[in-house]
Amino acid sequence: MAQARTEFAAALNQIASEKGVDSEVVLDAIRFAALAAYKKDLMLRNEPVPEDFEKFISKVDPVTGEISIYDGDKNVTPPGFARIAASIAKQVIMQRLNEAERGTILAEYEGKVGTVISGSIQRQEGNTFFIDLGRAEGILPPSEQVHTEGYHQNQRLKFLVKEIREGGRGGAEIVVSRSDPNLVKALFALEVPEIQSGACDIKVIAREAGSRTKIAAFSSQDGVDPVGSLVGQKGVRVQAVISELGEEKIDIISYSDDPARFIAAALSPAKDIQVSLNEKDKIATVTVPQNQLSLAIGKGGQNVRLAAKLTGWKIDIEGAEEPEVAKEEARPESEAVKEDVAAKTGEKKEKAQSEPVPAEDAKITENKEQAKEAIEEEVSEAEENATTAKEKIAAEEAGEVLEKAVDEENPQQEKQQLEEAIGESGTGSQ
Repeated sequence: MAQARTEFAAALNQIASEKGVDSEVVLDAIRFAALAAYKKDLMLRNEPVPEDFEKFISKVDPVTGEISIYDGDKNVTPPGFARIAASIAKQVIMQRLNEAERGTILAEYEGKVGTVISGSIQRQEGNTFFIDLGRAEGILPPSEQVHTEGYHQNQRLKFLVKEIREGGRGGAEIVVSRSDPNLVKALFALEVPEIQSGACDIKVIAREAGSRTKIAAFSSQDGVDPVGSLVGQKGVRVQAVISELGEEKIDIISYSDDPARFIAAALSPAKDIQVSLNEKDKIATVTVPQNQLSLAIGKGGQNVRLAAKLTGWKIDIEGAEEPEVAKEEARPESEAVKEDVAAKTGEKKEKAQSEPVPAEDAKITENKEQAKEAIEEEVSEAEENATTAKEKIAAEEAGEVLEKAVDEENPQQEKQQLEEAIGESGTGSQ
């Protein structure tokens, strides 16, 4: 590299430093521009351009900046060529330098693909945002945006350097992303020392950007809890990632080589899961308790959808049948009270029907049956109109009055008592 002994050498080093390139690159740009200027000068003086012009070379003194044109060993530099070259070659030199600078920058960012970088939103063109990354400019296309996020000028965020691709203007572009699942993985790599040391890592990740992410972590070192490492003490590590993602929910589970166990874990927070595998079609049939069914499926099917992405299996979920005992316990109390009254009444009916009735008591029995039917109608109506536990108890007492009326052969008197009891219960409920 030329030492800064002259004004030209100082300018040469300054340009090389600003562009982030070697001074030899700047000299190459000047040599190329000098040949272009010489050719144009010949055309302006109406002199023919030699057929072997491609063999011409230019030389630049790195100390003085003197420019010379040679045809082989012959110096053909016209008088005052430095002034001519300065006026003609400036644009060519800047173009070459910008290309060299861009090439250096792209080479730098190619090594950063898959990593996280901070940047601020510079401007918007249509649905595409342009990001100031420092030495370079990145683009955030619609496909890499999180649609629940709002972007505005000068907003500073972390982005994933996704790829370097050929742009529409003939140059390469640095594509950054906010929606790529690897952004979450890279953010955890910044927060978790165990990932940096290789003690644990994120095996698989499934993400619906802006809403929810599921992560399967594993440990390659005994004594290291992969889930605890990612969560951090009091959740400090996972909260740092969630804050950067705009409060996106993150589920972290342990990775397992056992598909059934892995699928059951992937469906968390649902519990008590049974998994049946069809390895040929890679379909998992999952049975969960009825009270866990909504958790396993998730809002809009999101939980099972992310679990399928995470595990690579198609997951069919079905609810387990509840035992009969559980159904019996789950019956409303009012139904149980009604069935109990009906059962008692049925027993009395069967008993009354099974006992022989003497011939002389036939008339009394008939009257008793008629009174009994009338009382049963009153009891049934009272139960139907009951709205409180107190009214239901009164209905049961009415059934007992019915039994007593039948046994004591005084239906009319007991009917009156029944009506009074029902009337009192109605007044109490008011």
